[in-house]
Amino acid sequence: NQHVTYTHGIGVVAAAADSVTVPGGEPDYLEKDVPPTGTLPPFEPRIYFGESSPDYSIVGGSTDSEIDYLSDAAGVDPKKTTYAGSGGVPLGGAINRLAYAIKLGDTNILLSSSVNGDSKILYDREPRKRVQAAAPWLQLDGDPYPAVVDGRVLWIVDGYTTSDGYPYSAKKRLGDVTADALSGKAAISREANDQVNYIRNSVKATVDAYDGTVRLYEWDQTDPVLKVWEHAYPNTVSPKSDMSTDLLAHVRYPEDLFKVQRDVLATYHVTNPGTFYANQNNWEVPREPGTSTSTDGIVAPDQPPFYLMLQMPGQDHPTFSLTTALVPKSRTNLAAFVSVSSDPGDYGKIRMIELPANTTISGPQQVRSTMDAAQQVSSGLLGLRTGNSQVVYGNLLTLPVSSGLLYVQPYYTQATAGSSFPILSKVGVLFGDQVGFGNTLAAALQSATTVTVPPGTGGTTTPPSTTPTPTDTASPSPSPSTPSPSSSTTGPPITETLPQAVANLNAALADADKALRDGDFAAYGLAQKRVHAEAAAVTRLTASLSPSPTGSSSG
Repeated sequence: NQHVTYTHGIGVVAAAADSVTVPGGEPDYLEKDVPPTGTLPPFEPRIYFGESSPDYSIVGGSTDSEIDYLSDAAGVDPKKTTYAGSGGVPLGGAINRLAYAIKLGDTNILLSSSVNGDSKILYDREPRKRVQAAAPWLQLDGDPYPAVVDGRVLWIVDGYTTSDGYPYSAKKRLGDVTADALSGKAAISREANDQVNYIRNSVKATVDAYDGTVRLYEWDQTDPVLKVWEHAYPNTVSPKSDMSTDLLAHVRYPEDLFKVQRDVLATYHVTNPGTFYANQNNWEVPREPGTSTSTDGIVAPDQPPFYLMLQMPGQDHPTFSLTTALVPKSRTNLAAFVSVSSDPGDYGKIRMIELPANTTISGPQQVRSTMDAAQQVSSGLLGLRTGNSQVVYGNLLTLPVSSGLLYVQPYYTQATAGSSFPILSKVGVLFGDQVGFGNTLAAALQSATTVTVPPGTGGTTTPPSTTPTPTDTASPSPSPSTPSPSSSTTGPPITETLPQAVANLNAALADADKALRDGDFAAYGLAQKRVHAEAAAVTRLTASLSPSPTGSSSG
């Protein structure tokens, strides 16, 4: 059964990144089930080569041995298949069967009637292992990812050319700079103790999930180290022009390279020689929120980078980007936010929002503590921890929004006993000094901008009085600023009648909600400026109507 019957997986799972089922909080699947169904175009679903494949399988020898999938819940009518791919080594000859029986320590390869002249054996099935065998001169990224490309499931693997002999460059130990809270260890392949001072993402490799075919593509066409290897191993790397349009659309910026770059940036962003040699402005990757250095001296893991759709200052639309936060050395406030785009035409463009050195804007660990201490969050999570349910923290995300930084924390619930998976139950946000909490991101953002307006004013919502603002297009200021009702920079002219101000406030809130649903954060930022301005007008006009000289309804 292990090697002849259950030989492969089937299908892929895909879910929308910006929605969940309502109610329920489960993933909004775009592709699911066995056999697979969904919105993806037709593709070959069988996975004979993958990250969790059996160590070896014997295929193709019989028409009724391989189970494809079970067609009913009782499992009494399994659908069968026979491997017809080009991968694998024939087992037709007695010498081959004997050799593999000895190699794998399994006499059934010699004795089983399921093995015949048409049989093939599949092994070395993990995508990185296959690419490493085809190109032993490459270092490989630790996170191969699958994509449906031109009707096939392909594993995409990023390959690096490296050297430890590049002049006047600091060496980095790959195992140190690529380990984080998700990988748990050095993610990059080969020797984790390798020290390099030159690394380039020179090759994109693919592994066909059905037949195991490995293809190497020249991604960095100017890398001199790659040119040397291509001379040593001719005709192994195809030109970039051979990559199909469909494949190019699925290429993303590699994680391990970005981890190396952020580690270097943490030191070499300093351009003043005196400051550099005194180590006065070094940064570091923040620790994973919710973790700390243990009593035995084990350092808490780094926060991993995250792939997000976001719009950085200076961009006119959101792009698929890899992002990270950075904090000052041995401190927890935020120092910088860095992103690199994966979109065609903008691929590899690194952008950074750098905060002034004296900033007090919270970093990821501080944000986790602030949100956990907020009354609406602590009481809401207490309500989730009932019976056999436990709260599971999702990844704390950092997003540039308008003139500030928005933190988003998803909360999942999961049963403490039995087989279960987490479901999204709540979302928390922090914008400026305002904490929001709700069932969805939109509800949490609305909660973060809500205070009570006195009855009879025609509205119930005003925004927070403080939000971080940038000193320029790329650097948020070190402290929040309060919008002035008379300032011409906060939005349209302030109205002078309370009903008009309330109507304008409601219109601005509606525009903000629509922009958020559309994912247009630029429009959301502009609408929030109008919300601030009109809310200040509502507060001012309400206070002027109060008989109390101190303005009992000023909020």
